[in-house]
Amino acid sequence: MTDTRDERRSAGELEAAVMAVLWTAGTPLTPGRVQIGLGAGLARTTVTTILTRLHEKGVVSRERQGRGYAYRPVQDAPGLTARRMHTELDRDADRETVLARFVAQLNAGDEQILRRLLEGDCR
Repeated sequence: MTDTRDERRSAGELEAAVMAVLWTAGTPLTPGRVQIGLGAGLARTTVTTILTRLHEKGVVSRERQGRGYAYRPVQDAPGLTARRMHTELDRDADRETVLARFVAQLNAGDEQILRRLLEGDCR
């Protein structure tokens, strides 16, 4: 009997797993190498589809390797999270209200970090 658990994961979960493999590798990987890194029993065609979608979203770059491509992340995990935050912010015309509500929901530690960053201590 085949375990279909991985086939039922959402696209977001699969993309996150693929990104984790790419970040860990630190070097461009082919779909076959990503498949091995996942160790999840996914078909290579599924991994290729996920990588192609990530490339179309601008999350990974690719370079020709043999007859196919090798993929690498465009940003590290914090950079990708920041990009997603910007995307969500751009979806609403009332940026001021969105930002105000975001800040209002920060815990005290995150609020201190944000204040420090706004004062010019950006990394």
